Amino acid sequence: MAPLTYTEKSSAYFSALTQAIDKKLKRALVSPTQRRDLLQQLFADIALEVDDRAREVILGVEDASMVQHKVRLCFYDVLADHFASKPNERGQSILDLIVQLWTQPFASHIFALLFHKWLFEVQLDGSDLLLRYSSALVQGATNVFWFDIQTNTVHFQSLFMYLLDDVALVPKKLNKIPLQAQRDLFLLLSRFIFLYNQDEKLESFFQNFPEFPNAFLIGGPADTFVIELTDQLQKLKVEPVLLHYLSRIKVLRGLELRMTTSTRLKTCLYSFTSPGGPMYPTRAVRHAAWDALDFLFPVGQYPRHIISLFFRLLYPWYWPSSCWNFVWSCIQEILNSIKTQILPSRDHHRY
Repeated sequence: MAPLTYTEKSSAYFSALTQAIDKKLKRALVSPTQRRDLLQQLFADIALEVDDRAREVILGVEDASMVQHKVRLCFYDVLADHFASKPNERGQSILDLIVQLWTQPFASHIFALLFHKWLFEVQLDGSDLLLRYSSALVQGATNVFWFDIQTNTVHFQSLFMYLLDDVALVPKKLNKIPLQAQRDLFLLLSRFIFLYNQDEKLESFFQNFPEFPNAFLIGGPADTFVIELTDQLQKLKVEPVLLHYLSRIKVLRGLELRMTTSTRLKTCLYSFTSPGGPMYPTRAVRHAAWDALDFLFPVGQYPRHIISLFFRLLYPWYWPSSCWNFVWSCIQEILNSIKTQILPSRDHHRY
């Protein structure tokens, strides 16, 4: 998003927005019984997409018409730019209120959405303060990215893109936060980089990976990334998101991994290939996991399938569904074969 250009109308609009945020935070501070609901409402408000009328006020009529159908714009996007460019206009007051509500649900969510750009644009003194803010940013970003997973959306993609493109891959900005916060940020991005379809940047991502104190035990950046990814896969319960991860995971082919990391990834994928506990994967997930497993680890795929078939035979209650799926797959293959033979002949006669 281009830097904000303030007009008299847009300045008044931002003043009203920040005043409303300030007012709701103050209400949450003095109302312990309503605190959670008020913070949840505020989070929902700033996560909303900017409507056409507000877009024209914020961006101007010409700019709004140009990006109206091309760029998704949420209130947290423009507010984050506003607080980064004009931190002294009620921004410090809002930040102080969030700090007082630090331990409350949704406080870190709101901080991450409103101040993720501010943290890397302003000059802050004191390593303790930087670590506190950057830790809150990582925690808040983790929470909002999980909202996208649970709803199978990419509503907070702009936040992820900023943390990846403008912070993690830019050493000058990355070095503004403590080393521990840098490590936490890269672990966070490792868990969600497939969700937002940014796996083509893995090479640059690995090149900018900060040093980890236990690197001699777990390996290099690629090993750390795969370890975080496998942990993430085992936490995913939303089928479309899990299928999406399994489809993107094939880009890992060719990575040089330690034997322990490679085994960890293989075990994780294999756990999704069998019905029943502890994963209870659906048929679509099992097939996607088999495809990923055979693609990443082609050596030994036939023995794996034979062993899997043997264990399936030990559970007779799965036989009817397996037989039906096999028969239905054969019928679909026959129908598709007939279609491919008939349709070309029809096209030939048409011409």
